[in-house]
Formats: sequence, structure tokens, C-alpha cells
Amino acid sequence: MKILVAIAFILILGSLASALFYLMRDKGKSNRTVQALAWRVGFSITLFVLVLLAWRFGYIQPTGIR
Repeated sequence: MKILVAIAFILILGSLASALFYLMRDKGKSNRTVQALAWRVGFSITLFVLVLLAWRFGYIQPTGIR
């Protein structure tokens, strides 16, 4: 489970970096920045659902604030 979460964070950061790259390179003349940000939102929602499902099926346990 930790590996899947780490991979998801890497994908989220990668799409955010590509959006910044396209924003600087295209100067807002193409929609590649919007597409990269849409991928980031998709990866974030997928990660959230993955964590909820992992909790529901018992792969992870809540520990609270210690």
C-alpha cells in the first residue's frame, strides 16, 4: 500500500511539474497546461478513493493523532 501511495504522489507531482513547464513554454496559447492539471486532479481523486478503499477492506488502519 505504501508503494502505491508513493507512486501516486510521484504522478501527481510529475503532472504538476509538466503543467508548470507547459505554462512557461506555451505562454497560455495551448491547452496542454489545462490537460496536465486535469491529469493531476484525476490522480488526486484516484489516490483519495484508493486510500478509502484500502481502509474499508482493512489494508490500512487509522492510528489517530499521537
